[in-house]
Amino acid sequence: MKHLQYIIAVATLFFFSSCSVYNFTGTGKIDAKTFQVNYFQNNAALIEPGIERTFTIALQDLIQNQTNLNLTSSGGDLVYEGEIREYRITPMTATADQQAAQNRLTITVNVRFTNKKNPDDDFEKPFSFYRDFPANEQLVGSRLTETLDFIFERITQDIFNASLAKW
Repeated sequence: MKHLQYIIAVATLFFFSSCSVYNFTGTGKIDAKTFQVNYFQNNAALIEPGIERTFTIALQDLIQNQTNLNLTSSGGDLVYEGEIREYRITPMTATADQQAAQNRLTITVNVRFTNKKNPDDDFEKPFSFYRDFPANEQLVGSRLTETLDFIFERITQDIFNASLAKW
């Protein structure tokens, strides 16, 4: 019985001590309490209206859902800012009669991350992802929304990993 109590005590101690260093989202210990995501301007040559708002909200939501940080509009311990610098549709494959069979939407977002608690973590770099779609389809309505959600999910996760998970 005493042996079982010892095992339970050690397991409990290990569990609680490990939670302070690592959590289920893989971020490790975060010294910050707040974060802010400034509005990402759309500076791409090809403008798709509204994607800057959609992206900004997607990044805010991801950080809120995967951390216990509080979102603030100013003075955040962690600050994300930048701009959408590329929104590009390019033909990827062709048919036998030289028509595009598949197109690719590529979005690149330049991010400046500032950690006021640990300036060594600061960075500025681009994050990019794409999705292919049939050339005979137009990216409008629900098809556009689905494609943007797919791309932004990947880009925001990459930003999260670079800034908080240190991957």
